[in-house]
Amino acid sequence: MDSSVFQPYSVLMSVYQGDKSEYLKECLDSLIGQTVPADEIVLVCDGPLTEELDGVISEYEKLPECKLRVFRLEQNMGTAYAANYGLERCENELIMKMDPDDICLPDRARLQLMFLQDHPGIDMLGGYIEEFKNSTKEQIAVRKTPSDDIQIRRFAKRRTPFNNQTLVYKKTIALRIGGYSNSLRRCEDYDFMVRMLIYGAKGANLPQILVRYRVDHANLTRRRNLKNTKSFIAVRKKIHRLGYSGFWDYVLPCMGQIVLFMMPGFFTGFVYKMILRNK
Repeated sequence: MDSSVFQPYSVLMSVYQGDKSEYLKECLDSLIGQTVPADEIVLVCDGPLTEELDGVISEYEKLPECKLRVFRLEQNMGTAYAANYGLERCENELIMKMDPDDICLPDRARLQLMFLQDHPGIDMLGGYIEEFKNSTKEQIAVRKTPSDDIQIRRFAKRRTPFNNQTLVYKKTIALRIGGYSNSLRRCEDYDFMVRMLIYGAKGANLPQILVRYRVDHANLTRRRNLKNTKSFIAVRKKIHRLGYSGFWDYVLPCMGQIVLFMMPGFFTGFVYKMILRNK
């Protein structure tokens, strides 16, 4: 498809030594295979990488159709810092977020660009993700998100209103709010989304699956560990102090997170799949 009919866009992602090279390869393949390819893929290496990851990056840098621009940080600075570093170096107004272990469906970019072209007042656009079991590739669940700006703003008081892996947003607004919060090691995406909404950015979500998201034991462990629980509470406290959410909007999700942290791992997986996600 002729990409010239749409506004150019940059893909922004970061990778660190804990990521798997085979997942990064699949991710990059899914970006190259877009029906409307990116004008550039900005990849920030957050500290030294493994030999396998460096090998994949070197391989794809040589592919002209990949349009990969690589930036390297001397030490691991965290997701927020890496995102800000890459954001400043993206050359286009539209920024498409991506994680290095997820897979874009081929039509993701075209669907989002077409919607943004038809709705120029939208500043942030996401969509559904399909969670799949990494070992078998079978679908586990679909995470749905509210569609219009009013629903998104209401939803954001308690939960992340966009699937971060599907987000496309405008660079100028992101820079005006200061980008991602470098003080946060986790949940920085939720904080970023809410500050964008507070600033006045208009949001929307496509009622379609745009990205496939891997789920394995490591994912569930991260969701219920102490660091993630502390970050979850810290971000919601910050949102409450900003005046965006009410008292119960702050307290109830925090109580739920604490309960999940205290429960056995198998119970966390059950709750996440059967209650927190729309199967």
